[in-house]
Amino acid sequence: MAVEVKYVVIREGEEKMSFASKKEADAYDKMLDLAEVLGDWLGTGPVALEDEMRDQMALWLAEQKDALSGILKSGKLPGAEAEEPAAASASADAEPTDAVDIKSAQKRAKVA
Repeated sequence: MAVEVKYVVIREGEEKMSFASKKEADAYDKMLDLAEVLGDWLGTGPVALEDEMRDQMALWLAEQKDALSGILKSGKLPGAEAEEPAAASASADAEPTDAVDIKSAQKRAKVA
């Protein structure tokens, strides 16, 4: 007979997920805690969301915590750093236009 240890995450009396390691179960539980806080925070926002949509958005944001943190710190989408040099070289080859680069305009405004 085999003995198997399972770590089960239970919320409001409902089994959410089971894991083979305590570390994974704790990480999932922490993510659910974050999703709950995010759901409450989204409820205070200017956009009215149905409860189910707000819960789904909060859970998705909690699952994407690392990417969201990177976006908030850098102001760029993950992977945008790799695409930036290619875009810069492509725009250097293009013909000049009347378009204004917002970043360059902000830098010029600070200097002036």
